[in-house]
Amino acid sequence: METASCSILSSLCFSNKNNNNVINSRRYCCLYAPRRNPYLVLPFSSTFPRTRRRDFFSSPGKCLHFNHSIAFCSLSSSDNPNPSQELAVLLEVEGVLMDAYRVGNRQAFNVAFRKLGLDCANWSEPVYLDLVRKCSGDEERMLNLYFNRIGWPTSLPTNERGPFIKSVLREKKNALDEFVMSKSSPLRPGVESFIDDAYHEGIPLVIVTAYSKSGDKIARSIIEKLGHERISKVKIVGNEEVKRSFYGQLVTNKGLSSGLDEQIAKEAIKAVSAEKQKIAEDVASVLKLSVEIDTGSSESLGKTVAALRAGAEYAGLPFQNCVLIAGNQTGVAGAERIGMPCIVLRSSLTSRAEFHSAKAIMDGFGGADLTISKLRQKKWS
Repeated sequence: METASCSILSSLCFSNKNNNNVINSRRYCCLYAPRRNPYLVLPFSSTFPRTRRRDFFSSPGKCLHFNHSIAFCSLSSSDNPNPSQELAVLLEVEGVLMDAYRVGNRQAFNVAFRKLGLDCANWSEPVYLDLVRKCSGDEERMLNLYFNRIGWPTSLPTNERGPFIKSVLREKKNALDEFVMSKSSPLRPGVESFIDDAYHEGIPLVIVTAYSKSGDKIARSIIEKLGHERISKVKIVGNEEVKRSFYGQLVTNKGLSSGLDEQIAKEAIKAVSAEKQKIAEDVASVLKLSVEIDTGSSESLGKTVAALRAGAEYAGLPFQNCVLIAGNQTGVAGAERIGMPCIVLRSSLTSRAEFHSAKAIMDGFGGADLTISKLRQKKWS
């Protein structure tokens, strides 16, 4: 089910309270919400100067009344005379706002070595880069190769090397998290100008933290480096924002019965279940296995999909009109799943990775790389 939040109720028709004509829901990408629902997802048109898009609530036909509910609708691209003029940008945090691995990963390993009393272990930049190159960035392999070279701690039994490696990686992660949250860790060059340009051109910009590997808290600490004024120009979508989104409520089966007709609720739940099953089947076809839904891989992909759909809701545009700027394979896979255009920004962690479904792969912001102008003109390369 490729467009669960847009056409899941395509078989149902509703009557406009102010117009007796029957409106076929196939023409709309509808966000249904009960009247006075505190979780209603509103586009943040008040945040961005809307010079190229009609106001979401003032446009005729945008707000449909039926029974005791309100459906806020965005016309499909076939009804929009200038669909190419509508654009929203979704940004990931890791690898996009900040390349933490480039500026802090090596130092974090050295901090971990010191905390574990490994005085003989210290990675200079040449040693670190050599390990990254030979192990393709796999940190567990890097540690094994390094200690095979210099020797393992004498008090460490051979059968405990695995747990030892995991303890080093755990301490490294803690050290890297502390570095990322410190004031000295820099954002990627050009990202602040990119956000300013999007704001001045009236392009909604959403920063997605919901599926960040470092967690929502650390992701938001990175965002704080943008400064209060710049943060006020964007919308941050974390786990709580996803839960409050229309799609999030469908997935969790919450907030439906009170505001929607029982038949609509059943159809919505059925549609979401179908999407979950489709994700599981995709995984199964790759593995050539028969699996049920709720597998770990499908849950991870489902979480990413929910975050991207929620980001599009908060931007107030269909997800096909949004572009995800991703820093890793997680976001790329989610964007491919729902048909959202995706551009990858390379980082030190993904410098050798391949992203076949991405529209483009760029090295940074500004100049010959990623700019708002290129996004508008769809100049991916």
